Amino acid sequence: MLNIIWPAFIIISVLYAFIGGNIEEVSNGIFESSSSAVELTITFFGTICLWNGIMEIAKRTSLMDKITKLLRPLIHFLFPELKNNKQANEEISMNMVANLLGLGNAATPLGLKAMQTMQKENPKKDTLTNSMAMFIVLNTASLQLIPTNVIAIRSSLGSHSPSGIILQVWIATIVAAVVGITATKILMKRF
Repeated sequence: MLNIIWPAFIIISVLYAFIGGNIEEVSNGIFESSSSAVELTITFFGTICLWNGIMEIAKRTSLMDKITKLLRPLIHFLFPELKNNKQANEEISMNMVANLLGLGNAATPLGLKAMQTMQKENPKKDTLTNSMAMFIVLNTASLQLIPTNVIAIRSSLGSHSPSGIILQVWIATIVAAVVGITATKILMKRF
């Protein structure tokens, strides 16, 4: 559907600009937005490289074991089916840490690994387990302490206070996580 909507918007905009005599402004807008897109990509690239490097260091040191131990009570509460699955617990822990740091791009491959690990033990391969459903809810809520990507975007766009949204992000993601976890726990008992 979007492959129809966006080209239609572009064609209508160019035709309107041509009819209104503003085609030069459209051309300038295209070049300016292209430049902004490249700058934003470079900003994201640096941020992603930094945090992916930190996550890789955490994986290769005992830091990940410490983080997993710290998160173990929460993981056992959220994923009671996975108490004895060390690999799934570690992958879920890494995904949660990446999300807490606001690294959706780093959290995605970690989340896919965790889902693959959970799928291996899934008796019904065409149905989500309770743990898989809870994991999807947690990733959707994406509880963030440091909204790295949003701060990077705001910084690249010249915000005077790029980190000024942290409190609002905390409130929004905490509320989303609590509501999502509560609803999932209730629905797990019913189905």
